[in-house]
Amino acid sequence: MSFQNKTVFITGASRGIGKAIALKLAKEGANIVIAAKSTEENPKLGGTIFTAAAEMEAAGGKALAVQTDIRFEEQIQSAVEQAVEQFGGIDILINNASAIQLTGTEQTEAKRFDLMHSINVRGTFLMTKHCIPYLKKGSNAHILTLSPPISITSKWLAPHVAYTMTKFNMSMMALGWAAEFKKDGIASNALWPRTTIDTAAVRNLLGGEALAKMSRTVDVLADAAYFILNKTNLQYTGNTFIDEEVLAKEGITDLSKYAVVPGNQLFQDLFV
Repeated sequence: MSFQNKTVFITGASRGIGKAIALKLAKEGANIVIAAKSTEENPKLGGTIFTAAAEMEAAGGKALAVQTDIRFEEQIQSAVEQAVEQFGGIDILINNASAIQLTGTEQTEAKRFDLMHSINVRGTFLMTKHCIPYLKKGSNAHILTLSPPISITSKWLAPHVAYTMTKFNMSMMALGWAAEFKKDGIASNALWPRTTIDTAAVRNLLGGEALAKMSRTVDVLADAAYFILNKTNLQYTGNTFIDEEVLAKEGITDLSKYAVVPGNQLFQDLFV
């Protein structure tokens, strides 16, 4: 399947995993809608919606940068309307934006609990709701949500129950949409990495440089997303994929090229 002139709406794509997926599709000629908050560069994070858009266009795609905070429904609606006005519709929605805090119950402040739920759960839901009318008219429509397989075990619930709830909610929505919109020909899947990924979140929040060196690059998820979104006729829908699993189905089992430091022991990601 060609991504030429397909319109991909992606949240949180000014850096990291979201930007990597967007770049991969831009190289295939897709129109990329970058819906994220960053309009001024944070030195610790890097990148804005405008620098990301410039990279998409340099890669061969077309890009629209729309400042969007998915906590606010009016901003979601405005971003969707701008995307449709610019490109005529929406074929693919990638729910990438997410907030993380790995704290126990007593250490999780109400404002952080609310932030994670308002972005990860409510924001993802409303973003999808407002894209659905256009996805129904889209060509080989897909929803891809960056969230993990659901495992209701103490290993994942006990250490950071608030964050875990939100990520499992995202996966439940991905599975629900696969069933709800099957009749409309819209595929819906979730995708999650086997290992930690070298992103600003890993470097700044989780494990610093040491963990980054035990991680894979964002390209592993970009490639996995490409293969999922390339499937037609609901060939892939209703799955909570791990990146390695997707690549293995394509005959790609040597993943050494994705290691930040070749030969280093890799650190397994949360939820797998």
